[in-house]
Amino acid sequence: MASIRSLAFVGAVGGAGTTRTAVECAAALARDGREVVVLDAAYATQGLGEFVSGRIDPDVTALCLDPDRPLADGLYDLDAAVDGRIELAPAHAPFERLARATDDDAAQVLADRAAEAVARADHVIVDVPPVAANPAIAAVHAVDRVAIVAPDTDHGADGRRRQRDLLRDIDAPDGDPASVAVAAPGSAGSSDESGSAEADADATIPRGPSEFAAAPACLGTDAFAAGVVAATETLFETELGVEFEDRGVIGRLGAGVDRVRSE
Repeated sequence: MASIRSLAFVGAVGGAGTTRTAVECAAALARDGREVVVLDAAYATQGLGEFVSGRIDPDVTALCLDPDRPLADGLYDLDAAVDGRIELAPAHAPFERLARATDDDAAQVLADRAAEAVARADHVIVDVPPVAANPAIAAVHAVDRVAIVAPDTDHGADGRRRQRDLLRDIDAPDGDPASVAVAAPGSAGSSDESGSAEADADATIPRGPSEFAAAPACLGTDAFAAGVVAATETLFETELGVEFEDRGVIGRLGAGVDRVRSE
């Protein structure tokens, strides 16, 4: 079975950890020597830009307002010790441009940019907020697969169900989106409401460093790295040539949550 080329991570709720998940999974793919482009459709939060050092000009909104400009002009390398390459197309714009970039025409250009990225890289990841505006709608229609990212809480599980309903309402091509449960960063132990999202998840991202800028943190050989690799393999329906001293940890982390789709 061929691996998934393009995937949109959609936040179930605000603050679900979608941007962090996108960056970590991109790094897991790049550890295997693959080239990955991450596009930012979360214009309001602009979190992807925090992983770019230096000036961001043009950003992804400028690219969507100027369709003739090459995609490469707005791609910025993520500095990470990987065998492959990670290029980011972040949003970093004043409100006036953000507003223009959310109209119908500009949103369609975002979908076109995703197609350009697929032609350029091995994999494309789109960082998408909870679906409510044109860029998010365009993003989920432009990819092979959608994965809903939810914190491992009752609130996250409720948000995941709402996003599934919304994706059906807008006739998203992926009628059976995957789900990703994200453990609270830096937390110790389980809370009373933890486990609600993980119980039904296709993949899980374990607890990682609490600092947002610490991503990607999956470049080592610890349980967090193993968990991210396992989740990435499940979501992209692929095998990564990333070795850990205890390969059994991959199986334990993936047991009960991996669902490989048959075609």
